[in-house]
Parts: sequence; C-alpha cells; structure tokens
Amino acid sequence: MAVITIVGSGMMGSALAFPARENGNEVRLVGSPLDREIIEACKKTNRHPKLEKDFPDGVTYYQIEDLETAMTGADLLIGGVSSFGVDWFGDYVLPKVPAKIPVLSVTKGLMDLEDGTLLSYPDVWKRKLDAMGKKLSLNAIGGPCTSYELVAHDQTEVAFCGEDLETLRRLKKWMETDYYHISVTTDVLGIESAVALKNGYALGIALTIGLNQKEFGLDSPLHYNSQAAVFGQAFKEMYKLLELQGAWSLENITVGTGDLYVTVYGGRTRLVGILLGRGMNIDEAKAALNGVTLESLVVAVRVARAVRIRAARGEADLADFPLLMHVDEILSEKKPVNIPWESFTYEK
Repeated sequence: MAVITIVGSGMMGSALAFPARENGNEVRLVGSPLDREIIEACKKTNRHPKLEKDFPDGVTYYQIEDLETAMTGADLLIGGVSSFGVDWFGDYVLPKVPAKIPVLSVTKGLMDLEDGTLLSYPDVWKRKLDAMGKKLSLNAIGGPCTSYELVAHDQTEVAFCGEDLETLRRLKKWMETDYYHISVTTDVLGIESAVALKNGYALGIALTIGLNQKEFGLDSPLHYNSQAAVFGQAFKEMYKLLELQGAWSLENITVGTGDLYVTVYGGRTRLVGILLGRGMNIDEAKAALNGVTLESLVVAVRVARAVRIRAARGEADLADFPLLMHVDEILSEKKPVNIPWESFTYEK
C-alpha cells in the first residue's frame, strides 16, 4: 500500500481518488485555495459536489494550509489543478515536495515561448525547479478520460509518462485497477503534446453541431458528415503538429485522437463550440457558461501563436493548419464561424 496525496480537488483530481483508494492505498485529498468549499463539502458528505458517487471509505480531506501535513509520509503526490493553476502549482506546491516523492500531474496543456517553442507542463515546472536548484521526478497522465466516467468505473485507458520507466511502473502498480488501465512511456513531450493539441480541435468539431442547430433547429437530429469531416482534418493537423514538435509516433497520435473523441462527446469544450456555432461570439459564449473552466481556449490560442512564429521562420506552413487558424480567429479576433471546408480538400 502507498500513501497518495492529491493536490487540487476539482473533478479530475477528485476522480483519481477512486482508483487510488480502491487499489488499497491511503488517499489524502487537498484543496487548492479555490477549493475551500469543495473540501468542506467532502468532509461533511464524503462526496464531491459535482460527482454522483461517494468517495471510497478512507479518503481524508485537507485544506491547502494543511498541505505539509497531508504530504507527511506520502509516496506519491498527484497534481490535480487546472491549466490555470500551473504557475501556482509550480511556485507554491512543488517547492514543498520532498525530493523522494514523485509527482504525477493530470493537468493537460502547453505553454508557448516567444520563439514559438511549445513546452509541456512538466518541462515548465522543471525549469522552475532548476532555477531553485531542486530536482523532482515529474510525471504526467495523458489519454481519453472524463472524471465522471472514471468515477462510474467505465473502462478507461491512459498513459503515464515520465523520464524513468521504473518510477512509472511503480506508479502504475499503485494506480491501476480492473477498470483503469495504464500504459507507460518516457516520451513526455509526445504524450503531453498529443493530449493538449486535441483541445482546440475538439472545439472546432463542436462548431459543426452548433451550425447545424442554427440551420435546422435545436431539436434537429445530429448531423455526422460535418463532424466527421472536421474530425478528419483535426487528425491531419494534430499529426503535423506532433511532427513539428518532434514527437510523432503511432502511440502518441492514438492517445491524442482518443482524447479528441472523448472531448468532443463528453467535455466542456463541446458546450462552447456549440454556442459559437449557433452564432455567439466568444465573450457571449463564456457568459452563457459562467463558472465553466475552458482550458481548451487557452491551449488553442497558444498553439496557433507558436505555429505562426514557426511559419514566419519557414519551419511550418500555415496552409497545413486551416482549422487551427480559424479556431484562433474565432477566439482571438471574435470572427464569426465560417469553417474553411474547401481548404480541407486535396489533390494527390
């Protein structure tokens, strides 16, 4: 049995408490500064306010000021913050983590630099730690997994990535269950890029749902031709972006495409894409979804910005990314949805 401390009690961080505890580990769930009400609710009811199942018996709950107590004797720290908490996690939490405790992050996203480089979050944190003269084992989870389905024990396959296979095997042993299946790989940039890139593309696919609702009515049958067409273009662009990252592999694109699928059909990104397709601009869509965290928007804009910088140096061709560029126009310039269908076609 291991002692597993989870920092960040949002839906995904909390969902990971289920396989962790059900695999026989001691689990301690710590809220971020934004999670105070969640932790208080968990203490009173043994259930996350947005999940429909009680936590397994034995999960304990801590407010952020008790972080060091919650880490005492821990064998693993899981980072469950959203992408908006990346800097806070790197500046506040990681400096307090003992060097012997590996870190496993479920936060998906990429950070862009001025030269067009796209960094995984583990690499962002590594740079912060290097500046402090500190070293930690930084690992991450990628793959198609929604929090509420994980809690419901739907069969789920993910990948754990990190620099050391032995560490990854140990993390897999602690976390895997008969419904939570784990591959391990040392290709951190590949996995982290694949699962981050899908966010903007899931939004692009969801645009077609809103467009069809706008034309045929909110209660009209779903139209799959248009969704499939954009899905195919999304796959092509994700493939090329992984090549641009130097991170192409069959395994990476498989993980990314699976994550794309589940995000289109079960994620918050679907909601904003539908509203944009119906005719709202991004500000109106955000207002309509007040309180919903939209990490996909941040990632799409960062990736588009990086691709433009790389294209200006002749390292990429913007013509290869018409869907990404249009999603960025919608988000950054508030342009109306006008999917560039003909740019998806080819002669060969």
